[in-house]
Amino acid sequence: MNRLGIESPRGLVAFAALTGCLVTMAVAALTGAGGVFAGAGLAGCGCELLLHRTAPGLMARLGRLHMGATSRFEFRCVLLLLLLGRLHVTGPIGLAAAMTLVLCLLAGQALHAALTTLIRRRRALAVAARNIDLRRLDISDRPPRRLTEWPGQRILVYELSALLGLTASLTTGDARWVVAALTLAAGSCLITVVALVPYLVRATRRLPGPAEVLAEVDAWLIRHRPRTVLYFSGPRDRAHQVARWLGPVAALPTPSLVIVRERELLEALEPTPLPVLCVPSAAHLSQLDLGGVRVALYPANTGRNIHLLRIPTMQHVFLAPGDGDESAAVDPYSKVYDQVWVAGEAGRRRHVQAAVGVEDADIVKIGRPQLDGLRTAGTGHTPAPLPTVLYAPTGDAASGEPIVRALLESERPVRLLYRPHPPTGHRSPEARAAHRRIVALIHAANERRAADALAGEPDDTEAPRTEAARSRAELTKRIAALDARLRRADADEAMLTRDRAAPDPALLTEAEGLRREWHQAHWAASPPWLHQVVEGDAPCLHSCFDQADLLIGDLSEVVGDFLATLKPYALITPAGLGEEEFRRQNVMARAAYLLGPGASGVHNLLRPLFDPCLDELRTARHEVKEFLLGPATPPSIQRFTDAVDALAEKGEAVVRLRDLHTAPPPGAGRWSVTR
Repeated sequence: MNRLGIESPRGLVAFAALTGCLVTMAVAALTGAGGVFAGAGLAGCGCELLLHRTAPGLMARLGRLHMGATSRFEFRCVLLLLLLGRLHVTGPIGLAAAMTLVLCLLAGQALHAALTTLIRRRRALAVAARNIDLRRLDISDRPPRRLTEWPGQRILVYELSALLGLTASLTTGDARWVVAALTLAAGSCLITVVALVPYLVRATRRLPGPAEVLAEVDAWLIRHRPRTVLYFSGPRDRAHQVARWLGPVAALPTPSLVIVRERELLEALEPTPLPVLCVPSAAHLSQLDLGGVRVALYPANTGRNIHLLRIPTMQHVFLAPGDGDESAAVDPYSKVYDQVWVAGEAGRRRHVQAAVGVEDADIVKIGRPQLDGLRTAGTGHTPAPLPTVLYAPTGDAASGEPIVRALLESERPVRLLYRPHPPTGHRSPEARAAHRRIVALIHAANERRAADALAGEPDDTEAPRTEAARSRAELTKRIAALDARLRRADADEAMLTRDRAAPDPALLTEAEGLRREWHQAHWAASPPWLHQVVEGDAPCLHSCFDQADLLIGDLSEVVGDFLATLKPYALITPAGLGEEEFRRQNVMARAAYLLGPGASGVHNLLRPLFDPCLDELRTARHEVKEFLLGPATPPSIQRFTDAVDALAEKGEAVVRLRDLHTAPPPGAGRWSVTR
């Protein structure tokens, strides 16, 4: 079901019903069953509308297979003409009129699609931007969404009009109803096409060309002189690689800039105070005046990095990924950078031992600035009546079922937070089925716990939770409204480039504050004994870290980040690998409690939660944390800032030396040679 892009049983039923309606319409058209045709057509319209809302992935996939809304509409129009020819309701003149109107409707729909595509392509600027003042560019508004978007729903209106006219003609025997309905549909389509023409003219005449856009961007670069650039190229689903560095770069005291290469990344990035440029073309990137940039940061190794790496006035830095997996590969491509920045000693050794050409002196340990705000063990967290265990797998969900069952059936009760990896179940039906079984186990445990004496709490606890739940619902609405203001779904890329001249600090601060309040309200609204399944973006992973007293996971950056809290964590030992060998191969495992196959060892794992004196790995966690993430002081954000400052000074020295060597000798301009 998921492979088709159908995400709910209701969507599957609607898809099956739509297929049945199309087959029924074809048979009815061939046999002349007008009533059956009209009924199947109306039912098919309902199925189409339901699928647009419940299974947009399926609609997109059918479009890629040339079976999209337009193709289905054309097929049903042909069936309608075939039916009218067999029924002889319209007569020769009426049939000719109906055929002409259907052809006009199809031509209008094709012309509408062509105009929409032309407008979208001509409104694509050479460079798109956020938080950069490009208001001097004469950029016109995009067409209203009702004219350009929702093609499937618009087609359904045309089809519904034709079917209602057909029903009236069959009921009254008067062919004028269906002809009038087709006239109304064709006329509406024509009006939509005519309304788009002025926007095409504006897109052709008024939108600035590449030279004008690049000149305006260069003028902004000369005025603001960003010293640091965060550069990224990659697909939308890898946007988190650059997003995790937006905060640290925004905290730098000197001007900074973000450059991305794919247009879809602009939509994927969260609102940020940093100026952002999207430069899809390498030729346009080479024309930008980036001579004032001294440090370029690369969060990923991609082929398009070469387009910025060739600028000699910058010092180029690869931001190595986290140390969640000790066996993480070191790319030989890393040697093209001036420096490689890692979290701690583990990252440095990994690059040195890989012998890929990265010099030890060029490896800088900066820690993980993103983890500075996490609560550490024993600070900032009020112990709940029950210890909280966070189970956050990133691998096979099937192996987690016995772990969850053991936690829910533990003799000494705990609260479980289950946070599966976002892609869980998207590719593997087995993983999806295991995830559903885990969710069912948690819901059943909550029902038992709600009726148990464990839920017998004082009456004065219910009112604060009700108020927190009300506050959470209100905050959800406010966050959605604010997010709509920040993202502006009514505007296209060109309008956002024009209108997002500068970040609104008040809005960004308000959004951050609302999200912080939402997390507080979320946890306050939940009874301390209630198990939770955490899916989606909220509550976020780091908020779950703050709630957890222990984490169960696998070798991943999730556990690597949790290590910063210094709280106990457990790893699942891979099948066929002994504990000693597992610890020898993976530094992170040396400070972890280990779970064997079938969740063996859960009982011993929970003991330190009830008696901290039994936590025998406390010292080991401090050692492993410093080895993987670096020392606690100075804070990582300070080490990151110092590293940027030091490298920028080195870049300035390199530029001064180059300018000295390339400057003409004294008096060189006074002489000329004539012939």
